[in-house]
Amino acid sequence: MRTRLTPMQQAVVDAGRPLPQLTDPLEVELQVSAFVGPFADNEELWEVVVRHLGEVPSRRSAALLTALGHLLPGRPGVWAQEAARRQSEPKWDLGALTFGECWIGDRSIDAGYLALLCSYSYGDSPHAMVFMIDEISGSLTRHAFLTRQVEEALARLRDEMRLELITPVAAHWLLSRSYDRFERRPGLGVSMDVHQTRLVARRRIALAMN
Repeated sequence: MRTRLTPMQQAVVDAGRPLPQLTDPLEVELQVSAFVGPFADNEELWEVVVRHLGEVPSRRSAALLTALGHLLPGRPGVWAQEAARRQSEPKWDLGALTFGECWIGDRSIDAGYLALLCSYSYGDSPHAMVFMIDEISGSLTRHAFLTRQVEEALARLRDEMRLELITPVAAHWLLSRSYDRFERRPGLGVSMDVHQTRLVARRRIALAMN
């Protein structure tokens, strides 16, 4: 007997429908982060959703479980990983993520923020995440956006401030502190991009810190 889903749980399952057709792992991360982010810490929801997906093997179930296994924090991520192992692998590989250079610019004295650019790659396809950390409001990440135009983003930041290389561990340690503050006080005003890319950023923080 299959697990019955509430309308919210069914909506989460339905949101994974496009995933098997995708070939770009970064696009998978972005799509899943955007629709899963608001419910990421709801263990009750994910216990039911993961069980349902495990009971209904399909390309969609396999793709969604694999993505959730990489992006969900805590026990739900572990549940999804275990269920995904019993199904076929999708055509994209989220495990192929590699880290590149990270750069920091300090505008805390004149503008009140730090800028941080962290670069990554899936194979020959680089991308970067750019973060604006508000030093006036307790080092809270106010803006976070993702770009595939890494050199262009780096050049624009260099036009505005002096940048220095920083190790990926140090960069993501700063981000970890900043995101911890954001998640303790989610009502604080941050851009929609911070919410939509939160799981993408959190995954990179966890990988770098480990």
